[in-house]
Amino acid sequence: MRDVGASSGDEAPILVVDDDPKILELVRMYLQREGFPVITAGDGMAAVAAIREHAPRLMVLDVMLPTLDGLAVLRAARADSDLPVLILSARGGTADRISGIASGADDYLPKPFSPAELVVRVKALLRRTASREAERASILELGDIVIDRDRHEVRRGADRVDLTQSELGLLVALVRASGRIVTREALLDALHGNGESALLDRTIDVYIRRLRDKLGDDPESPRYIATVRGAGYRALLDR
Repeated sequence: MRDVGASSGDEAPILVVDDDPKILELVRMYLQREGFPVITAGDGMAAVAAIREHAPRLMVLDVMLPTLDGLAVLRAARADSDLPVLILSARGGTADRISGIASGADDYLPKPFSPAELVVRVKALLRRTASREAERASILELGDIVIDRDRHEVRRGADRVDLTQSELGLLVALVRASGRIVTREALLDALHGNGESALLDRTIDVYIRRLRDKLGDDPESPRYIATVRGAGYRALLDR
């Protein structure tokens, strides 16, 4: 079941997906109070349909859903978009958070949750997205990889590499460090802002693994990103 909430003009809505009507109403109330148009979906198939029909600006997503689970919805969204996704789930263990991030989520908030904190997380994700979209055209290079931040486009030679917003932000932060070591804490700050995410430092390792897989980078013999044990990571600009 999908319910379309109030809208303001042509502004893209926030999609909230949960099979608990009380949570849907609570989250919608807090987001609408901040002026966001909101649509909701009560199951996975309805969520996928809402993404295709309404092109939301952000999705708040439960994991345990009927018809199609949340991670499958996330994979479907990631197949053809870089939609920012905040997972909201009763599965709050470390392994669950890492699994959510590894599947492509940008943030993870366990239940029970503070609605006020959820609003802060949503605003943080939207700020990061808006900041990237507002940046002037800028081209960065890492070996044979070309990064067009304005177009959110990464190419390795003639091939396009599809990255999420968070993966692109991580790659840009590494390249802009000009070969210097970047700590996990600094990379978390670059992605989420100071104090804006409760994700663990080890989450960066998940991002790096995903990024290496997409770039075709072998961690044992890296061409693009080197691990500096006990310190962090650095881009191999001299290769």
